Amino acid sequence: MTILVTGATGLVGTRLLPRLLEAGWNCRTLMRRGKSAPPGVEAAYGDLADPASLVSAVQGVSAILHLAALFRTPDNDAIWRANLDGTRHLIHAAKEHAPAARFIMASTSNIYARNAPRPGREDDPVDPQLAYPASKLAAERELRQSGLNWSILRFGFVYGEADGHLESLPRYVASGQAAFHPAARMSLVHHRDIATAANLALAGALDGHVVNISDDAPTSFFELFELIGVEMQPSSEPLPNPWHLHMDNSRARSLGFYPTIPTVHHAKMQNIF
Repeated sequence: MTILVTGATGLVGTRLLPRLLEAGWNCRTLMRRGKSAPPGVEAAYGDLADPASLVSAVQGVSAILHLAALFRTPDNDAIWRANLDGTRHLIHAAKEHAPAARFIMASTSNIYARNAPRPGREDDPVDPQLAYPASKLAAERELRQSGLNWSILRFGFVYGEADGHLESLPRYVASGQAAFHPAARMSLVHHRDIATAANLALAGALDGHVVNISDDAPTSFFELFELIGVEMQPSSEPLPNPWHLHMDNSRARSLGFYPTIPTVHHAKMQNIF
């Protein structure tokens, strides 16, 4: 069974790809010219912005794991082109040249409303206004209407294995790009459990479902900053929007997903933080 992986050089993909190989999957990665695939991985040279280049990339694959996304840029048009148009191109290539392939798409907890009245659930009405979650939601809808065998994995905040993602949070605060109440909690997922979810999806357990993928303990920003050795000013001010970035993972559990790293504190204790 051959899997096409997009976004294999990104924060998630570089840590997931070795685990897919270890699990016995034959992996093909979508790469731009001039780059080389890791050992044991087949390179398919192409670009999501170039529909013609995707034909050979999808031919002969049994599954597509679509991780590629653009979000940390002020260029909203580029975000929409990458996340919606790029996904459309990949869906079209799959429909034409690999119609039996299982299409698994990574998405985000940022889709859920800031003022949600409870943890985000997969069937909640959502209407994100920022370009990144709005473009991901539009891409989700394209996939759900494609007629392909699909699943969508909405990841919590991904962390672990010295990826620097948690460590980036104080920088966003310092630069004025973000502000976090110390008591606000966020759903997270360790890289190991991205692989747990991906393997379930590749086996077909998540077919036809949008699924929140997170660990068992949404964690406060105060605790997260403390874990990375950064002091955060405490506060007893009322917490607005207490469920923002907090996901309900009940559906995932009902479909067989159980995080192997149940909390960020377990990751710290196991030295895989």
